[in-house]
Amino acid sequence: MAFEDNVFINCPYDDRYKSLLRPLLFTVVRSGLNPRLALEGMDSGEARINKIVGLIKGSKYAIHDLSRIQAKSAGEYSRLNMPFELGLDVGCRLFGAGGLKTKKCLILEKEPYRYQAAISDLSNSDIAVHHNDPVRLMTAVRDWLVCEADVELPGPSGLIDTYVDFMTDTLVDLMGKGFEKEEATALPIPELMKYMRRWVASNT
Repeated sequence: MAFEDNVFINCPYDDRYKSLLRPLLFTVVRSGLNPRLALEGMDSGEARINKIVGLIKGSKYAIHDLSRIQAKSAGEYSRLNMPFELGLDVGCRLFGAGGLKTKKCLILEKEPYRYQAAISDLSNSDIAVHHNDPVRLMTAVRDWLVCEADVELPGPSGLIDTYVDFMTDTLVDLMGKGFEKEEATALPIPELMKYMRRWVASNT
């Protein structure tokens, strides 16, 4: 898809985040836009930083979730990938030319104001808070896309119902193809997005 249709997703990929990542991706797909993220391809020979820079430059929109930047235990390093990629995206917008200056981003966090202790330069920025709740996250992403990308989406409750329908239908479909339930809920990102696009095309 074209630059104007791409949404770069900068988020954690650990198992704890899957309950947030799936509805986030679905909301973008349902909007008619194209989610772009590092895990969309599985080529081990491509340098990750080169892939990320290419995705950022090729996407007018970006969603950055900073909810996992804090270390979970004493002696553990903080996770800096997400703020690093946010910085790349903001820099691309500030110093780029042409269409890059039209880039827009949504920043997500788990709790209000917590990010200011880690990245004070974001003070006075509009941050959406989801409290690790998939419904809050879907609503924040939905509202941002409607306002900034001028897309049409159902209201938050209707969108959530649609997502539940997708998950139910896809689970039944996959189990009919020989998947165990645990396997069906752990699809690789490229395969998951294929099912999302197919379902949305047939059901909306």
